Amino acid sequence: MKLSMLLSRYTGDPVETAGLVRELESAGLDMVWVPEAYGFDAMSLVGYLAAITDRIQIGTGIVNVFSRTPTLLAMSAAGADSLSRGRFTLGLGASGPQVIEGFHGVPFEQPMRRITETIEICRSVWRRQEALTHDGKVFQLPLPADRGTGLGKPLRLINHPYRNRIPIYWASLMERSLQATAEVADGWQSFFFMPEGAAKVFGPALAAGSARRSPDLAPLDVVAGGPVAVGENLPVDDLLDQERPMVARYIGGMGARGKNFYNDLACRYGFEAEAKTIQDLYLDGKKREAEAAVPREWLVRTTMIGPPGYVAERIHAYREAGVTTLNLDPVGTDPAGTVKAVRHLVDDMDSPVQPVPDGR
Repeated sequence: MKLSMLLSRYTGDPVETAGLVRELESAGLDMVWVPEAYGFDAMSLVGYLAAITDRIQIGTGIVNVFSRTPTLLAMSAAGADSLSRGRFTLGLGASGPQVIEGFHGVPFEQPMRRITETIEICRSVWRRQEALTHDGKVFQLPLPADRGTGLGKPLRLINHPYRNRIPIYWASLMERSLQATAEVADGWQSFFFMPEGAAKVFGPALAAGSARRSPDLAPLDVVAGGPVAVGENLPVDDLLDQERPMVARYIGGMGARGKNFYNDLACRYGFEAEAKTIQDLYLDGKKREAEAAVPREWLVRTTMIGPPGYVAERIHAYREAGVTTLNLDPVGTDPAGTVKAVRHLVDDMDSPVQPVPDGR
């Protein structure tokens, strides 16, 4: 099982963040995800990390498919992959109308189709087998004459990519996008993943998509995890309570009533009444009450917080649920130390059991 971590410092100093990544690399982290919302762009930090690290894989977690053209995404990914000597992963997602329409001024339309076509175009760009053409529902390359000057012509990426197949991960939640992820992506970036309910909530869609998956693709890498803290005598309840504002914000405030993917996900897990209460309180401006309404069961199921033995049990639960890359959100002031502790637990689980001498 690989270990990854999302850099959650949207407003932090990118140079300090890069220093943390050096520590995480030394602690045994396999992969780091660079997020992008409406602050600094992700690709600048990706390039910097490529220059100052040696082993760790670097991915975007995520960049949206509305603010850049598919070919620009392909160009940036090829550049990052060359700088890192094959350590880059392109994580894609749709974001949401708040960011896409509010910050970028682009209509939030056909998000799933847009991601699918972006993946197709990126892979065509990297292969360089022929000049790029694409006739899709969202993108047409070159632009048809009746929509432009008629002067556009098929072009091919000038540079030869370091790899002609850069991994693409898709951050998806809903059934149709989950099916498409399992069919065409190299990996799936999940969110609010509960090992105990994952088979029911995600299993059918992932199975349907996997049935259509090309044999040319490796098995889907499932990236899931949550907040983690390892130690004896931890203030577990206090640490769980720290997650309440984030959970309430997503379930209650990420979208209007009837248009919140995370609220829908909570309902699919069986928290219908709780999800409605959280959303009603949050949208009414009662954020503290919404946070208090987050059930403790939700917090326990989506975290790995406790003594080493307990955390090892949670890691095993994620593995049994099909997770192949455990995504960590260290709680506390020593993320590298937390990563090192989890690395030891995972390595112990992966080590073959040695036979006990019989004494003869």
